[in-house]
Amino acid sequence: MTENDLTDEETAPTEGGPIQRPVEEETAATEGGLIQPQPGPAGSDLIYGIDDEPPMGETIVLGLQHYLTMFGSTLAIPLILSEPLGIKDPVEIGWLIATMFFVSGVTTLLQTTWGNRLPIVQGGTFSFLAPAFAICGMAGAGAAGWEVNMQAIQGAIILGAVVEIIVGGSGLVGKLLRFVGPITIAPTIALIGLCLFKFGAPKAGEHWPIGGLTIGLIILFSQYLRSKNRSFELYPILLAIVGAWGVAAACTAAGMFPEGHASHTSMANLKAAPWFRVPTPFQWGMPTFGVAAFVGMLAGYIASMVESIGDYYACARLSGGPVPDAKTVNRGITFEGIGCLVAGIFGTGNGTTSYSENIGAIGLTRVGSRRVVQAGAIIMIVLGMVSKFGALFTTIPSPIVGGMYCAMFGMIASVGLSNLQFINMNSARNLFILGFAFFMGLSVPEYFNANPVAFEPAWLADIVNTLGKTGMAVGAFIALFLDNTIPGTDEERGLTAWGAGH
Repeated sequence: MTENDLTDEETAPTEGGPIQRPVEEETAATEGGLIQPQPGPAGSDLIYGIDDEPPMGETIVLGLQHYLTMFGSTLAIPLILSEPLGIKDPVEIGWLIATMFFVSGVTTLLQTTWGNRLPIVQGGTFSFLAPAFAICGMAGAGAAGWEVNMQAIQGAIILGAVVEIIVGGSGLVGKLLRFVGPITIAPTIALIGLCLFKFGAPKAGEHWPIGGLTIGLIILFSQYLRSKNRSFELYPILLAIVGAWGVAAACTAAGMFPEGHASHTSMANLKAAPWFRVPTPFQWGMPTFGVAAFVGMLAGYIASMVESIGDYYACARLSGGPVPDAKTVNRGITFEGIGCLVAGIFGTGNGTTSYSENIGAIGLTRVGSRRVVQAGAIIMIVLGMVSKFGALFTTIPSPIVGGMYCAMFGMIASVGLSNLQFINMNSARNLFILGFAFFMGLSVPEYFNANPVAFEPAWLADIVNTLGKTGMAVGAFIALFLDNTIPGTDEERGLTAWGAGH
């Protein structure tokens, strides 16, 4: 989420954005018990480099900061998924939220310990949402319960994870990426955000005073006040949610928002949830495997891998680590596949990817220690086992969630569009490919939602319907095919500047 950051653009890398090679720096040293910052990346001073181990107290606090940085993006995914999945019980939604944080902690430990060993946080990705929605529509849980939808998504994620592991382990990732340039990346990433427009204003508009307050606070904290205080720079979404949530709770207590009101804040869900619940493998039932669901989910995996590779270089640069070589990149993608496999087994309804917002936090705090990120991962695991913690966030009124979506999904779209800086925007060739890919990525899903195809063999029809309903896949495939078949110079296509960035 891939994908999902409102921090300072000068230090925070954008997903799918230009990949920059790190420079050589010295890590922080201690002298007389004091930290002596050494020249760091991008003209900054690293307080702690990638291999440094801060004191235990600092490690815990800095790890908590990483947890808070990834909090908003991670929380959004299960809240979005709950409606398409068909989860009605707030307690069960809380279990899904807790499972997401638990798996994020486990996969972050795996990546930082045995994967690429960069201080990089792993968490859910928005690129898997559109395929998941299509799979839910195809699975059709109905009276059988929401678990049927979840099991179908789990099966697709597990199969896709196996593919990602093979791509990373075999070294295919480098060979595949030579066909992917900024003209393909721009619509692929942008459509992740744009295709989720139905979850923005309609949900915030259930009660505009609170939904609008959320949007206004996010804009205020992330844009107008970000230079005033580091808290506004690091936690604009979290602060906005807490602020609007507090207003809604106060109005509920005062009787202004009675039960049934869109912004009513009830603690009944929190009281009903048990204190502790440890997520277990296949807790929602055994996954089901379908070719159509698997093929549709592959589009999300492709987007996730491309974003993550860019994040590896940016993370190494900001943390004072060495330039990621082919083996490092391959290990990283392999362990992201293993992380997605873990997510599929535990049933988050999503996969895992590298979080660019946490890389941005490294640049802002000048702390690139691997040990700090691992401490944050342990915090995620522990809080993921506290059921009350997950249940607490189910009390957030839906207009607040909708307001958060408006800002976050818009940011994802703009991150995708930022890749257009590399290409010649005066080229009729490029304008046609981009315009056609964007339009079809938005239009084709509307057609397939209204007119699903039916023919024999049925499994092939399911594949066509799943892909047709996934705007990100439609846009990516069109842009990839046209960009690699319509004649154009490397400079015109942006490959020259893109290659320099890589």
